[in-house]
Amino acid sequence: MALGEKQNQGLMNLIRKVHGLVEKPDIDRHRQSQDRIGALLGTEKGAEYLPEEVDGMSCEWVRMKRPRRKDHVILYCHGGGYSTGSAVYARTLTTRLAESACMDVFCFNYRLAPEHPWPAALEDAKKAWDHLMYLGYGAGDVIVAGDSAGGNLALCLTLSLKEEGRMLPAGLVLLSPWTDLTASGKSYSSREAVDPILNREYLNRMVRNYAGGQDLKDPFISPLFGDLKGFPPTRIQVGDNEMLLSDSTLLYKKLIRANVSAEIDIYKGMWHVFQMSPFKTAWEAMEKNAEFIYDICR
Repeated sequence: MALGEKQNQGLMNLIRKVHGLVEKPDIDRHRQSQDRIGALLGTEKGAEYLPEEVDGMSCEWVRMKRPRRKDHVILYCHGGGYSTGSAVYARTLTTRLAESACMDVFCFNYRLAPEHPWPAALEDAKKAWDHLMYLGYGAGDVIVAGDSAGGNLALCLTLSLKEEGRMLPAGLVLLSPWTDLTASGKSYSSREAVDPILNREYLNRMVRNYAGGQDLKDPFISPLFGDLKGFPPTRIQVGDNEMLLSDSTLLYKKLIRANVSAEIDIYKGMWHVFQMSPFKTAWEAMEKNAEFIYDICR
């Protein structure tokens, strides 16, 4: 059921205020604030959160305390502009995904910029992927998911596996993916005034932190410019009120042109990674992702 315009505006104002509390100039405090919010709002009694270390990289398994599928797994790439975010902050998404899909989720804490710029995060994503292979999963047993910069990382990981001639994941689930660090899409201008979370100053700072001095059209930085032929089935969800809307719509069109099975849901009145928010539309969106995962894991 769609939100009324007045109710939606109230929610957007609330999101703007909450994000303002998290968005701190001091990056360490920003990261700490995110972790507190993730631990408070994302942790549920019906799930267990099991730490695991992979070659010095801290990771986390999210598992529901009830019968679940064990033949497939979701590899989750958290968002945060490549400069913030963590497995704990991502619990607002990974817990819902584990519950909706009835499947274990493996989230990894890749190295963050500006201390560790590109390609550190991609190297760590490949490390997490290789770890799942070591545990006995096949590529076709893994769904790679991610939000925002994590959606970028999910795409870059898949491009890297393809370049190396390796088997690709069974599917991709992308929530408001950041696919174009050159900001060429129309929504960077048309949605800037209504986006309650993102703005040009923030995005420009994240780009400088992560890929300053690099060619931003490099497909392993902006996967929108990559060769997507042969990609696995992909589901994209994006809000109509976010600056990164074009990043999703242009990606979808390019996937279709490459003959990839792709779906996109554009949620009217919604904002960047609205699936983190505690209301009905967010839950319904995650249920749709679970249905997509069921279909490709039959």
